[in-house]
Order: sequence, then C-alpha cells, then structure tokens
Amino acid sequence: MAAYRSAAGFQRVLHAVKHVCFSKQRCGVIICRYSTVYDPTEKTFDKILIANRGEIACRVIKTCKKMGIKTVAVHSDVDSSAVHVKMADEAVCVGPAPTNKSYLNMDAIMNAIKQTGAQAVHPGYGFLSENKQFAKRLAAEGVSFIGPDTHAIQAMGDKIESKLIAKAAKVNTIPGFDGVVKDAEEAVKIAGEIGYPVMIKASAGGGGKGMRIAWNDEETREGFRFSSQEAASSFGDDRLLIEKFIDNPRHIEIQVLADKHGNALWLNERECSIQRRNQKVVEEAPSTFLDPDTRRAMGEQAVSLAKAVKYSSAGTVEFLVDSKKNFYFLEMNTRLQVEHPITECITGLDLVQQMIRIAMGYKLQHKQSDIPINGWAIESRVYAEDPYKSFGLPSIGRLSQYQEPLDLRNVRVDSGIEEGSDISIYYDPMISKLVTYGKTREEALKKMEEALDNYVIRGVTHNIPLLREIIVHPRFVSGDISTKFLPEVYPDGFKGHMLTAGERRELLATAAALYVAAQLRSQKFLGDLRVSVVPAESRQWELCVELDKGVHMLGVSRSGNNYTVEIDGEKVEVSGEWNLASALLPLTINGKHRTLQCLLRTAAGEITLQYLGTSFKLRVLSKLAASLSKHMPEKVPEDTSSILRSPMPGSVVAVSVKPGDNVAEGQEICVIEAMKMQNSMTAAKAAKVSSLTHIHKLIHNPPRYSVHHKSI
Repeated sequence: MAAYRSAAGFQRVLHAVKHVCFSKQRCGVIICRYSTVYDPTEKTFDKILIANRGEIACRVIKTCKKMGIKTVAVHSDVDSSAVHVKMADEAVCVGPAPTNKSYLNMDAIMNAIKQTGAQAVHPGYGFLSENKQFAKRLAAEGVSFIGPDTHAIQAMGDKIESKLIAKAAKVNTIPGFDGVVKDAEEAVKIAGEIGYPVMIKASAGGGGKGMRIAWNDEETREGFRFSSQEAASSFGDDRLLIEKFIDNPRHIEIQVLADKHGNALWLNERECSIQRRNQKVVEEAPSTFLDPDTRRAMGEQAVSLAKAVKYSSAGTVEFLVDSKKNFYFLEMNTRLQVEHPITECITGLDLVQQMIRIAMGYKLQHKQSDIPINGWAIESRVYAEDPYKSFGLPSIGRLSQYQEPLDLRNVRVDSGIEEGSDISIYYDPMISKLVTYGKTREEALKKMEEALDNYVIRGVTHNIPLLREIIVHPRFVSGDISTKFLPEVYPDGFKGHMLTAGERRELLATAAALYVAAQLRSQKFLGDLRVSVVPAESRQWELCVELDKGVHMLGVSRSGNNYTVEIDGEKVEVSGEWNLASALLPLTINGKHRTLQCLLRTAAGEITLQYLGTSFKLRVLSKLAASLSKHMPEKVPEDTSSILRSPMPGSVVAVSVKPGDNVAEGQEICVIEAMKMQNSMTAAKAAKVSSLTHIHKLIHNPPRYSVHHKSI
C-alpha cells in the first residue's frame, strides 16, 4: 500500500522556503527568460500530482507554486529524501526502487491520487507520460491528464501508425517498412529490401531506448535482439520497425502547442544534432542551419500533423534534415520534451503553464504571429557519466559537494538534486540541464563556457569535460554539425582537452603558484607565523612540476597575491585571491580571466586541477624533494589483460558463455543493463573462459565482479 506523508514536517517547510528564495534568484537577478503570468480570475486546478521524479518534477512544481496550485509528489523508497519530495506540498511513496514497482506502478499512483484528492496529473517525460492506458484510467476516474488525449498518444506513440498518419497529412516521411517486424530473420530480409544502412527502433517510446543502426545482416540480427529487449524493459512493448537510416543528418525538432478548440502553433525549432547513442547531449534554439522558409515549412507540417490527430497540449515533432535542407518526419513526442527550456528562453512562454491551461480547457493566448525568436539559448545536459568511455557510461555515487553556477547572469539550471543526493543505478544519470541565454549565439556560447567552468560537482564522474570541448570546437562554433559530430570529431573516443603549448605553460604556472600559496598559508596559524618548511622571508622558489610524464623546472617569485613563474625562458603572470578553501579558483593568467577548480591537493605535492573543463593530474615538488623522489619505488599497475570487468554498475541480464568455452576477440560475454540501457560486454582477445566469478543479478562495485579468461 502506498505510504502517505503530508507537508506538515518542519524539514519540508524549511526546504520550501529555501526553494522559493532560489526561484526568485533564478527568475529575477539571473533571468530564466520565461514568465508565468498568473491570472487570479482564471479558474485552475486546486491540486496536481506529478507522476515523475528528479528535475522535471521540480520544474512542474515551480510553475504550480507560481499559479497557486498545491502539488503532490510520488516517490520510490530510495527517493524519500529527494528534492522533488521536499518541494511538493504532499508526498506519497509508491513502491521500491525499480521503476516497474514505483514510477511505472499505475495501481500505486492511482491510489496516491485518491488519497490526496489530486484533480490532475502532470506526467513529465518518460515513465507514464506517453502511456495511453494510464491516460484512460485517469479519465475513467475523472482526473485530468495534463497532456494530449488517448487517441493522440496512441496514434503518435506507435511509430508505425504515426508514420501512416504523417503521410496522410502530407508530412515528409523516411522510406521504410510500414509494419511490425516479427523476428530477426524478417528484419534481415526487410533491411535487404530497403538497403543498408537501416535504423531498427522500438515502435513505442523514445529517448534513444530500443534503437540500433545496422550496416549488415549480422548487425541487424544483433540490433533486433537488443532493441526488442530494451523496448520491452523500458516501454513494456517489444514491437520494432525498420526504416532507411539517413546518413549524416541533422536532428531538428519543432515545438508545437495546441488547445482543445482546434488552435495550434509552432514555437520554432530546436537543434538537437549533438548526440551519443541516439540521446541528445547539447541542444540550442534556434538552429544555425534553417532559413525562414525552411523553418516555416517544418512548422506548418508539424502543426498539420498535430491537427490530424486532434492534438491538445505541448508536443514535439522531430525531423531529420539532410545537407540540402530536405526534412523527414522522425516521430512525435506527446509530452513535454527534456530540452523545452531553450524554447522558453527564446519565446518567453512557460510551457508547463500552457499545458495546465490547455488541460483546463482554455484557448491558446497567442497567435502564430505573436511567437518570437528573441536571442539564443543553449542547453548542456550534465550527466553523471564518464565521457572517456563511449562518450559517457553511467557513474554512481553521492554528491559530496555540489554548487550550481547561479551567480552568473543569464544562466538557468533545471535540476532535481542537491549536495548529498545519491546518483543510483535505478534511474537516468542526469544531474541537471544547464541553460545559457544571450542576445547572440556567440554570447550564449561564451556564457556556457563560463557556466561550465563555475559548475562544482564532486563525488561522481561527470561529463563537463566533454560538454566544454563540444561548445568550443571550431566545427560546433561554425554550426557545421550533424548527428555524427562526436564520432567524427573524436574517432578514437574522447580524450579530454588537448593542451596547446601556451595552455600547458598556464597550467604548470598555476599549479606552481597554488603550491607556493599553500606553503605560505601553512606558515600561519590564526594570523600568526609558525615554523614551516618554507622560510618566511623567502620570495623565490625553485620547483619541479610533473605533468603527463614530463618534468619541468620552474622558477617562482611572489609579490603579494601576484606570482611570476618562469618556464623554459617564458614568464607567466598568475594572480588571484588564492582562497584555498573555495571550490572555485578564479585567476588572472597573463591578463586572461580563468576559473579553475582544485579537485585534489596532498602533502606529497599531488595536485589535480580542472582547467578548461578537463582534469589534469600534476605533481609539484621542491628541487630537493624532486632529487630524492627518484629513489622511491613505483607501484606496478595491475595486469587486467585476462579479466573482463564491467565498466559500470548495473544488472547482469544475460551471460553468453560458460567455463571451458573458447571465445573469439569481440565475442559477447555478457549483457549489462545500466540506467535503462543494455550494453554488450565483449572479449578483448581470443581466449578460453576459465571461470565466472561473482556474477550476481546486481553489480554495485564493478571491479569486484569479473569474467576470467585465458589466452589461447
């Protein structure tokens, strides 16, 4: 039975007060670029239940508070202290951590609605947001679903049916098979008829789940297996379709808004081409690629499709656009999209408020001619992921330190976590959506650089190094992008920022100055001098700095907070406040403002600095210590060549080998499901399996569970 908890708790009241203050800062001084204009004479819902979690639940609650609507949060047992639970007026536990027992548990959510007397449900995105059965059950109970009706959900949620409807509505569509693929062999036959490459994807759902690109028969069979499994796991529907894969396209989507009176608008486009594993990483609005005529044509076709299914709510029509600006219907998402904030920034509309008004039966407040493109907005999806592994494999852990860059103007952060929050294996690893706004694209990009440098995340591995490299890459800055951007720019995988000679000098000089500043601070105790390894009267230092197996001898001199560092005959000036207790290290280096982060500093001279988004490990020693360090034994790294280890925590859903099997290089050993994605683990070399050790249903600590194999 669902556990109910009211908002009377003192902790919840304190968090609500704290949140309201943050909201004012975000939407006042910081400017989030959308407005919730509440008309007190306009009747609305008294109480809304949000059938979701994390940042989107928090986002809906913010608008509800501004509209004077009470909110109910639902949560799993592991989310009992989550931010969305604290923000809501009431909260109900709907089950244990697995999504099928909590956030996808319709019975528990329906009970929560009855318990709390909620008049409407906002589903957010994912989970039950595009589930027609859920919408039907709500309608049967007289509860409003803040989204489209069941007919539109059914029609657009089924990619096969939606494609047929799109054709009838004269919307450009991708060539493909207009039916359900029965099995792997039929998939191979259809793929051969269409012509490779093909896209295999789930008929239901979206978000990159259940999607595979196949370039030959073998990949088609494998793609069919993984896509059907992911589709069944994520959406409870394993039906698949196959269509021609358009190579090197852009992914551009149109935001639509429609009411129950036949009115519909398109709210311009969002450029979503920067992706990994068919999931978006960086989005922007508007697109650099579209001209006014193409934008209008895409918008009109999107509205035509919405009207064809009598759509009523906010929705998104996604298109693939080729190099000649030919565009093809991909799918329609019948929900609020993850990247909706950038549309709010350039139009000034609060899309959550518009959805609530439409659900109440009101007409749209605007005409197509009222919809502007004001400025430029960019969104970076900040994930708890390791970007050095396949552009982002999930990471778990507790946020030991967390600080959003909200002191910067024109920065918006949509998040559902706080310092101390856990990133678990059960849910999507998104930390936040970082949005910056500018009058021009150049201004928005510069602000994004600054925001990423000032974003403090400790305790989990995150993808800020990749995000920062993307937004400063010449191809991205010039707008020369496609869905293949990441594999084309980083064909051997992401390696972090590659330092230029000047940047290397800056980094070495900063590490040396930081080392000296720390040594000088150690001489003082409550403002008084004390004995230190560095003489108090010293104003010059000779240091040895190690970086990337290179050793550099540096000379450092100091005048107040200013340091002059000489490296290979070049002088670097470094100045700043040197607040070593702060997570951020704002400095001026040779006249340029830089914000670094000191991630680690030990007594042994080890320093890890986050510089230009990437973490660099350095070692700073005095000249004497450096001369003695060569006598220290080096730790021999562990030989892992005969062990297959999971690179991420997750569930073992299949083991494809047994002890005694001979395996070839690249052969599948097992399948790990992590954060709703299935990942095939393969042998790194030809070998014989000697044992399977510690293979459990759930992997919490990857290094402990491994498959041992001997080379043949």
